[in-house]
Amino acid sequence: MTAWATIEVRGDQAWVVPAPQLMALAARLDQADSGWSLTWACDSMTPPVVRARLCAAGLEREGLATGHTLEDAKLAALAGAAQLYGVAAQVEGHWVDYDPEEGADTSLLEAEAEAEVAPAVRSSLPPEPPRDPQMDKARSHIDDLISQIRAAGLGKQITPVLMRGYGETLEESRQIYKELQAVLREAE
Repeated sequence: MTAWATIEVRGDQAWVVPAPQLMALAARLDQADSGWSLTWACDSMTPPVVRARLCAAGLEREGLATGHTLEDAKLAALAGAAQLYGVAAQVEGHWVDYDPEEGADTSLLEAEAEAEVAPAVRSSLPPEPPRDPQMDKARSHIDDLISQIRAAGLGKQITPVLMRGYGETLEESRQIYKELQAVLREAE
């Protein structure tokens, strides 16, 4: 979350909410699903009300928001849709200084966000735990099965299973494999 949408202006104060940067969100969505789409609809010009419809991984989520300007409404609607997908966290808005020519002053909020991220970047990460060869083998088997399912044209049917990943334990991986196998068997 690095962009800020101005929702309301009261004199020299503005209520702003964080919103994902479109390019950063697009990069994350490209990794998850190359066929994702985002559409916009303007429901009202005065006040600006925008609807953002985000489709990815066979799911469709919609964010509806109003803003001080049309662009602010678009950012807020995008934030709403991203939150429904779980891509962006639910974050509170803030009152900040507002200048009609300069817009909302979010510099303090941006500095706070950088200060929160900076210690995490500076701290050294613990060494990665050794990989379990059985889990690597399970992932390989799941990947092979996913390829077979997609080749059979059943990719959309396994989306809910894929959203869970490979599983944290060998037992979870086995359960995921069984669910994927059942989808393939039903199609035969």
